[in-house]
Amino acid sequence: MKKIGILHGMERSFPEAFVERINRAGLKDIKAEPVVIDMVQQGVGDDYAVIIDRISQDVPFYRAYLKNAAISGTAVLNNPFWWSADEKFFNNALAVKLGVPVPKTVLLPSHERPTDTSDASFANLKFPLSWEKIFQHIGFPAYMKPHAGGGWKSVYKLNNMDEFFKSYSETSQLVMMLQEEIVFEDYFRCYCLGRKDVRIMQYEPRNPHHLRYQSNNGPASAKLLKQVHDYVLLVCNALGYDFNTVEMAVRNGIPYAIDFCNPAPDAEVTSVGQENFEWVVEHAAKMAIERAQAQKPGKDNLTWGTFVSDGVKASATAAAPKPTEKPKEVSADSNKPESKAKSKK
Repeated sequence: MKKIGILHGMERSFPEAFVERINRAGLKDIKAEPVVIDMVQQGVGDDYAVIIDRISQDVPFYRAYLKNAAISGTAVLNNPFWWSADEKFFNNALAVKLGVPVPKTVLLPSHERPTDTSDASFANLKFPLSWEKIFQHIGFPAYMKPHAGGGWKSVYKLNNMDEFFKSYSETSQLVMMLQEEIVFEDYFRCYCLGRKDVRIMQYEPRNPHHLRYQSNNGPASAKLLKQVHDYVLLVCNALGYDFNTVEMAVRNGIPYAIDFCNPAPDAEVTSVGQENFEWVVEHAAKMAIERAQAQKPGKDNLTWGTFVSDGVKASATAAAPKPTEKPKEVSADSNKPESKAKSKK
């Protein structure tokens, strides 16, 4: 029997519906349940074939538990190693390399020095920064947000330099990024599950939280939806996230990836609405079942994005020994004494 577990916090509607949907399928060799954690011993896994992670970003103990489970063969969705390394500024840089439009963005050092550092720790950092050049590049209004944050925490909308410096002084040791504002005519929030199934939802981030999936925009063109769909798959496959949402803001007909590092996106029915909720539950259950059926006990069952896997392949190719030159064929007669004697003439 292969077990599928879901690790979650205070959310209830999605985890309960997810477990019920898998168990209702009546598969003889697969069942689902909320994860139960007791003693966590190094290098020893438990009996979960698959774990859906909804909470470890907020609980370091859970993140360590999931890494231990993963190294012991559990398929953890999303990959806890990559999730620990990922952050929003890198994602923007990766999107640029992939050809996915993103807002102009610059990285800012923390306003306050990190603990246990001094002025001498920053000998390589120009001070002051070229603020005028930065503001000219980004423009105002602009948004400042943590380079590795989420949940709209410590996000500032800034209209001028004075507002920037006032807000920047409030950010303590957070590493921030400054990003141009995209004044959009349409906006989409897209679920992507299993790096293949995409649900494009019209979304209005300026509405109160419970009304954000209610948009007054008319139907989008098939061409625009196809472009959004393709960008979502491109980003999620590069990052390797099996469970993610990508937000796209459309300016002058061009979809810009605004927020695409949401490996534990809100899936509560009261937030996303019944129709979207039903899609997420169905496709999440399908994805988990497929991963459990494909799981190879004791092996690495994690998903690694193309950014990582392509790099590994390139390194392996470069490190591989070059084939040696085949020796030239010689005739059997060439080794005979008389043949050698003839060659001296």
